[in-house]
Amino acid sequence: MLSLQSEFVVNVKDAMEERAKEKNIELIVNDAQRTAEKQVQQIETFIAQKVDAIILNPCEVEASSPAVEKAKAAGKPIVNVNSETRAQPDGFAGSRDEESGQIAMEQIARLLSGKGNIVIMDGYMGQAAQIKRAAGAKEVLNKYPGIAVLAEQTAEWDRAKGMSLMENWIQSYGNKINAVFAHNDEMGMGALQALEQAKMKDKVVVVSIDAIADALQAVKDGRLDATVFQDAKGQGAGAIDMAIQLAEKQPVENKAVFIPFQLVTKENVDAFLK
Repeated sequence: MLSLQSEFVVNVKDAMEERAKEKNIELIVNDAQRTAEKQVQQIETFIAQKVDAIILNPCEVEASSPAVEKAKAAGKPIVNVNSETRAQPDGFAGSRDEESGQIAMEQIARLLSGKGNIVIMDGYMGQAAQIKRAAGAKEVLNKYPGIAVLAEQTAEWDRAKGMSLMENWIQSYGNKINAVFAHNDEMGMGALQALEQAKMKDKVVVVSIDAIADALQAVKDGRLDATVFQDAKGQGAGAIDMAIQLAEKQPVENKAVFIPFQLVTKENVDAFLK
């Protein structure tokens, strides 16, 4: 797994553990702690342990690719979950990240009536979700010449870093900021805290992605304007199912499973709250 410090990644891991238990499969989980090099070493260890199949939640598009290449060279089926690599795995279970960037930015444009200044918090640079969420958001921004990007910087998917980055932006731009787009809820919740402390939240729209538990609660409470639901359960269970089929040399009809993202607002949040 990319990092067990991230709530969304933990949700994917929990879903995989649940499905592995149902299927009576032994699942060994390692935490790469956001380091692609560590991920490559962990894959080498799995190969040495003679596992039947490997699931990778890649840290980076490029730097995690050797992990996929090593697995394939050793004849071990490998499935990427949630995030992509340049090297082609045997299967993929996740979502189209550009779609989440489009949904989030369309919601911001709607709430700003197509005019205003925004700041963008990027995920960990070089990771597929960061690259694609940024691309999806830019595609939408091109349709709204009235929306200007004041600043864009990474807060590395991290809540504390998101809060501190937002504090810096509040000092630099103050009341010029009309909206915040955060590539994930962890950073979005950090930005929200900084805005609330600066007594600015009622003037600034905040939209983020993943629909983790406290982001959903914040949407229900009217603090967070919207989040975009990403199906951790579907991704995790889908990856296990595909890994089993590949390990058992069964034909896999669909080698890439893409689960759609969904916009969550105050109107429909109850359907997502467990």
